[in-house]
Amino acid sequence: MIDVSNLMAPTANIYSLVRGSSEGQTPLNAFDNALLNAGVGDTNLMRMSSILPPDAQQHDIADLDLPAGGFLPLAYAAIDSKRPGTVIASAVAVGIPEDDEAPGVIMEFEDEDELLTVEQKARQMVVNAFESRNRELKEIKSIGIDHKVKECASAFAGVVLWYE
Repeated sequence: MIDVSNLMAPTANIYSLVRGSSEGQTPLNAFDNALLNAGVGDTNLMRMSSILPPDAQQHDIADLDLPAGGFLPLAYAAIDSKRPGTVIASAVAVGIPEDDEAPGVIMEFEDEDELLTVEQKARQMVVNAFESRNRELKEIKSIGIDHKVKECASAFAGVVLWYE
């Protein structure tokens, strides 16, 4: 077997749940403003698939020293709309396994719906993912946000993965 560990980035050992929503002149401006609202707006997002490294510990995003312009790995859900009065919501859910040496699962969901419905869907997707893996689920942590569109809005929820 070929050892490629020296070619890979370090495995994250910290994660943060973040969320934000905002209005903007365009969908991209609204998304950028939602990222600023979530505390990750001055970084370059690197969208990841949905696996939480084994034994990763949760920290508040404010406790992380994120370099301006740095690459930030995360799994996220985002939605935008230019239809006034529409409710949009994004949510992420993290499944923590019973076995600290096993990886967890992150699920993302966004929709034109109330936060409760969107967050429940993300949480159910975690349950389904653990069932598919025949892995025992210890707990689910989730975060989400909804937003009633005034003119042009975005809602964003994510799980930041970081190495300390």
